[in-house]
Amino acid sequence: MRVIGGLHRSRQLVSPKGTATRPTSDRLRETLFNILQPRLEGCRFVDLYAGTGAVGIEAISRGATHVWFAENSVAALGSIRTNLATLKITQGFTLEDRGTGAMLQRLAKLPGTIDIVFLDPPYEAEQEYLGTLNFFGSAKGRVILAAGAVIVAEHASRTKMPGRFGALELVDTRKQGDAALSLYEIPLVDSSIRGSV
Repeated sequence: MRVIGGLHRSRQLVSPKGTATRPTSDRLRETLFNILQPRLEGCRFVDLYAGTGAVGIEAISRGATHVWFAENSVAALGSIRTNLATLKITQGFTLEDRGTGAMLQRLAKLPGTIDIVFLDPPYEAEQEYLGTLNFFGSAKGRVILAAGAVIVAEHASRTKMPGRFGALELVDTRKQGDAALSLYEIPLVDSSIRGSV
């Protein structure tokens, strides 16, 4: 596993031993960042269920201003810390070791807004997908999101993701082997209900 592009291109990343953590494949990460590339420079990026941190690190490598990592597995947290240290990334990130629920509470108190959210819970954890996407589609979650923000969910390609979560609408799905990426956005016509964010 390696960084695909940007400042840290081709640098190797570590992951925990065993199958408890399922890192996003290099190929799927390349697809993801080809889609996100126009939005990356200077963005504020959230990597939920971060695992090895490969997705958030890729965002840093490609110009994200700040990345929030959420992970509560001790082994995975060790990999994130090792990967950041190996690449000498010492600023521009926040690591929440209590997991996604704690991160969502933290984000709700932030000054400013988020441009990109990536979530990759265990494929079988349906409630994690539903809870997180419903949060961002709710009035409380929408306030966190910048105008034009995108939420990307990685999931099993056999899973058909709902077309809507509150204000979030499914705008694209890209399948690659056993995995898929579903992209959600809030239509810009809804921007008036978000207030002055």
